Amino acid sequence: MTRVFAYCRVSTASQTTDNQVLEIGSAGFVIEPQRIITECISGSTQALRRPAFKRLLDRLERGDVLVVTKLDRLGRNAMDVRASVEWLANAGVRVHCLALGGVDLTSSAGRMTMQVIAAVAEFERDLLVERTQQGLARARTQGRALGRPVALTEAQRLDALEKIKGGMSISEVARALKTSRQTIMRLRDKQAFTPQQTVPP
Repeated sequence: MTRVFAYCRVSTASQTTDNQVLEIGSAGFVIEPQRIITECISGSTQALRRPAFKRLLDRLERGDVLVVTKLDRLGRNAMDVRASVEWLANAGVRVHCLALGGVDLTSSAGRMTMQVIAAVAEFERDLLVERTQQGLARARTQGRALGRPVALTEAQRLDALEKIKGGMSISEVARALKTSRQTIMRLRDKQAFTPQQTVPP
């Protein structure tokens, strides 16, 4: 007998998976409560790094069916979704996505859909890389400095080291120079500062 599972995910604790469960039921899938897997985790997390999803994969067997409401339940991007679907297909599990009309992603039509989605994702990624490179090239020709701005000038760094040597706390130095404690701690650690050392003039 075919077992049907549902995987429902939300990103924050203020959200609920109830609507996803109702949507799956309304689509005609009858799923026993113990086979409804819910998870609260960011969609930016790779599918195989999601605890509940990993446990679900351990439970699935050949001939089972997995239902999701949207593709992003299966991965953080098109490539991640494709990897998840391929893993499930190789395990003999059919995957239905309601947002794509309930199509079985492991079928011929489903595989074609996944190929189109992957091609669009690759196209968008290539465009992003191209635009980024063009932006960097423009910045260089205009003489603009690239990378993160320097938190402290050389004079401020020397001043910070003098203040630390004088006995000021990290927090006090950070407040005095209007910067973060992390910046001052990185400066201190980088200089390997000790009470016996002197600050270069």
